[in-house]
Amino acid sequence: MSIRTYRLNRTMRRELTAGLLFILPWVIGFLAFTLYPMLASLYYSFCEYPIVASPHWIGLGNFQAMFKDELFYTSIWNTFYLALIGVPLQLAFALACASILNFKVKGQAVYRTLFYFPSIVPVVASTLLWIWLLNPQYGLVNQLLQYVGIRGPNWTNDPVWSKPSFILMGVWGVGQTVIIYLAALQDVPVELYEAADLDGASWWDRFISLTFPMISSATLFNLIMGVINSFQYFTQAYVYASERNLVLGAPQGSTLFYALYLYVNGFRYFKMGYASALAWFLFAVILLCTLVILRGVGRRVYYAGQ
Repeated sequence: MSIRTYRLNRTMRRELTAGLLFILPWVIGFLAFTLYPMLASLYYSFCEYPIVASPHWIGLGNFQAMFKDELFYTSIWNTFYLALIGVPLQLAFALACASILNFKVKGQAVYRTLFYFPSIVPVVASTLLWIWLLNPQYGLVNQLLQYVGIRGPNWTNDPVWSKPSFILMGVWGVGQTVIIYLAALQDVPVELYEAADLDGASWWDRFISLTFPMISSATLFNLIMGVINSFQYFTQAYVYASERNLVLGAPQGSTLFYALYLYVNGFRYFKMGYASALAWFLFAVILLCTLVILRGVGRRVYYAGQ
């Protein structure tokens, strides 16, 4: 069998050169700002690296110290609390909003804009807003609860209510998830609803047996992205502690989420090697959770092209 060789003519070489030049900025950015930091952090995770001195190889020392660190387990618990409770609530609220916005009513575009608007507010600004709303003395939320005879909790100042406070912030900003669900709902064939109506199915039967299975691919995507984002939860807790001049993780470590603890070790204690080990452990946990979700739920997902 002969092997045919191909030579590029002048036009093809010129097009190839132009394509490489166009992609060159992205390649440089990827190598300098993504690949190199990842490889460097992998190396630092096996080193004692106080930033002000050269890294010193210690093997698995950082990972061994990690599992003896009480704050490590505290941050793990706080983060999993956020993922196990916050993500399902966000998905349920987003699906309910999308179902309401899917109705054909006058002013539909205005309502959709209002529901999406919170998601485009900068995270810092929205966190400061919610800190004011949840203030136990003069916050609007407790004032509204007082009108109906309910004594509002101490919210972010109480270790019991601090994480639910951040979950409430997250539920408020599910606009992007609502848009994905809305697109999925509009893709459900109307003929299926008409057939269900002829069979006398109730709205709950239609939702359980028809709507929810048909939008399962959107649910899977939103679930994975929600879990990943909850594991990387940082900005809101950092802004809350900084605005109140509190120790990061206050009150009593109840808001010491994993990404925040990683930041503290790397940029407050200058234990960059230990922080790198925490980062790679987080990468492994996110990868494992994603694979578990895909393996456990992915097979039951409906795709229109199948």
